[in-house]
Amino acid sequence: MKKLLIIFLILFAIQESFGQFTFGPKVGYATSKLSTDFDSIKESVKHNFQIGAFARFGKKFYLQPELIYATSGGTLKNESTGAQEEISRKNICIPLLVGFKLINAKVINLRVMAGPVVNYDIGTKIESNEYVINQMDPDDLKKASLGLDMGAGVDVLIFSLDLRYELGLNNIYNGDMDMSMKSNMFIVSLGIKLL
Repeated sequence: MKKLLIIFLILFAIQESFGQFTFGPKVGYATSKLSTDFDSIKESVKHNFQIGAFARFGKKFYLQPELIYATSGGTLKNESTGAQEEISRKNICIPLLVGFKLINAKVINLRVMAGPVVNYDIGTKIESNEYVINQMDPDDLKKASLGLDMGAGVDVLIFSLDLRYELGLNNIYNGDMDMSMKSNMFIVSLGIKLL
């Protein structure tokens, strides 16, 4: 009971300090694509899901940190040889978004946001077809990657809908080939504001 009271007092203090504070769970759907600098490789999207939590501090301008478990990856196919590799990754994602409320009403809010995101790989699986000579290894991909999230959102009552594009900023390939690879995503997520 004491811990619950302390948590309530901390949340109340945060809300008083920042004017508005909210948090809650969120789920999402994402399409991810791995892009390379090889002209002979065709990239295809992979369908993914996300689950996690968000917090939001502020009134007109706001700060929105999140903690998300997400899947990502993509399919790489060499058009000339037919070799194909499907890469599936499990990530812990930590976006830190700065936003502005274009409309800030009691029933509805319209927002824009942008900010950095750190993705940490907690499991990679690579499947290849029979045409692949040297299969890529999970160790060929870096554990951490950086991205830039940009998007917009709308809040209606307790529901918070976000549409974002995540641009990969760093090369995630760490193997022997002279290749650059980045991960880009389009994300649609729905959150519920508990406070």
